[in-house]
Amino acid sequence: MMVPVALLLLGALAAVAGPRLLARADWTDREPVVALWVWQCVVAAVLLCCALSMTLSAAAAWQAVRGHVFATAPSGVVDAYALGTTGPWAAVTAVALACAGLWSGAMLVREIARARARRHRQQAELLLRSPLLPGEEPAGGRLVVLEGERPDAWWLPGAAPRLVVTTAALRRLKGRQLDAVLAHEQGHAQARHDWLLHCSAALAGGFPQIPVFAAFRDEMHRLVELAADDVASRRHGRLTTALALVELNEDRGVFGPGPTPHAHVPQRVDRLLTAPDHLPALHRLRLTATAALVPVVPVLVALVPSLRALG
Repeated sequence: MMVPVALLLLGALAAVAGPRLLARADWTDREPVVALWVWQCVVAAVLLCCALSMTLSAAAAWQAVRGHVFATAPSGVVDAYALGTTGPWAAVTAVALACAGLWSGAMLVREIARARARRHRQQAELLLRSPLLPGEEPAGGRLVVLEGERPDAWWLPGAAPRLVVTTAALRRLKGRQLDAVLAHEQGHAQARHDWLLHCSAALAGGFPQIPVFAAFRDEMHRLVELAADDVASRRHGRLTTALALVELNEDRGVFGPGPTPHAHVPQRVDRLLTAPDHLPALHRLRLTATAALVPVVPVLVALVPSLRALG
């Protein structure tokens, strides 16, 4: 049975070709939301190839699994997959892929647990730095102002997400720049970018030897910021959003010659000031539809023997 092997080869091809094609594309920075979708489809195709290969390998190795997978299939379909002609490699492949899937789930749980612990620490620090006065009830506002010498602003997720802004940031942000910062963070929250970051970090942390997952994580961190910048710029203008970025990051040395943890900020400011042309709506629709078809290819490959048997 060659279908599991073909699925693994297809997954390897998607893992190698997908990031290279996206790296050469000149539209990803212009359309970060579409690029996020394409990246998700590529990674979903890789994972789907592994899952389908695991399922068919397990069906070839164990009769009990075969009975569940092909419970309602005609006998001709089962014969088309030639499940009885496989060697011991089928069981080894199924167990290896199953272990990889369990490891991925464990890495995702670990990443979510770490994010929850970070959020609890941030909430405790927030309560310590802005304690409630005697008799004061917890406020339900979405904006919290903290005393601080460094201009900073960040979104604190949770059941009631809030934007935390330091007093130094309020002194530096002028006009609608604070509104642009709020819109940027709201863009993250509304698009649930935290889940994208969790999933990409779990895959990259669980399989550091696989380049596609490391590239997926790095691109998610970059593209979600560009997408949130676009949300803010549509509401408050590109210049206002760029100035807000400069005001918040100027004292961190990100605009100097040396590398910094926030080295992507100058590129984001340049992008906002140069106003890149967006792709036509029809072009975006074609890219979105084409990307949506990528995860369908492994399913079609897995169904080829059954379609031949039925047709």
